[in-house]
Parts: sequence; C-alpha cells; structure tokens
Amino acid sequence: MSSSVQFGLICFLVFFALSQAFQWAQELTLPLPFFILAGAALSIASNFDRRAGFPFNLIHFPKSEAPPVEPTMIAQSPTQKFPREVSFTIRKPEKQDQ
Repeated sequence: MSSSVQFGLICFLVFFALSQAFQWAQELTLPLPFFILAGAALSIASNFDRRAGFPFNLIHFPKSEAPPVEPTMIAQSPTQKFPREVSFTIRKPEKQDQ
C-alpha cells in the first residue's frame, strides 16, 4: 500500500473511534460529587507550584543543609515591615510658545 492510502485509512479509523467515543460520552451521566472532586483536583493541580502557605509544605532543613538563598532577594531591615514606596506626580508637559 502507498503512504497516502495508509494515511487515509488511519484518518478514517481515528475519526471513527472519535465519533464512537463522542456518542458514548453523550450517554454518560456522572453524579454531582464527582464534578466537585474533579474541580478540586484541577484547582490543586493548577496551583501546585504556589503551595507555600500550606502546612504540608513546611520542610525543615538542618542548619548544615539549608537551601541556598537566591541573590535576587532583597534584604530588609528588621524594623522595615514593608518595602519602601516610590511615588511621584505625573504632570502634563508645558506648552512652549513659538
């Protein structure tokens, strides 16, 4: 068989399998708790890298095996609770007479 015939046969089989799977999925009914659990699982999976505040993420390193500190972090003084604010006023440019 030539490659174009093989490609056509494979496309036909894939489309047939997808259409049968779609018909089967239309008849499938799932209970509400399943959707609630699936939504919770998706939200946890999508925010997996942001779990810094959860208690199960508290990893205690021994003093000798402490993770390295990134040099991009800005050190703050103990009295300074928040970073300094930068504020300025934006003014319209003055029109110059010609």
